[in-house]
Amino acid sequence: MRQYLLAVQLDESARDAPEDEVRAMLTRTGKVTDEMKATGSWVFVGGLEHSDVSTVVRPEGGTTTITDGPFAETKEQLGGFWVIQVDDLDQALAWAEKCALACGQPIEVRPFGDPAR
Repeated sequence: MRQYLLAVQLDESARDAPEDEVRAMLTRTGKVTDEMKATGSWVFVGGLEHSDVSTVVRPEGGTTTITDGPFAETKEQLGGFWVIQVDDLDQALAWAEKCALACGQPIEVRPFGDPAR
């Protein structure tokens, strides 16, 4: 079994969706999460606030600097994620398809590093 991050790539330029659309999306994603739990694939799930409320701590010359937001030059940011545990990439991709359809956003699939390496 290997763990994968299923990262929701949120287009932050399309903010403030109507509340009924958000509720419907949360219902759909909740059903996918429940399905993951039933199969034993679910490890963790989390939704994130928009990137403009984040803070970045950067190492620099043995100290740190703290700044607001990531200031990334992209409209897509990490909007949330699932961490799953499955046999292989094919199973992770199958879950990613369900997640993408449920939340209406692209899903990046990335395996966790192998601690044995």
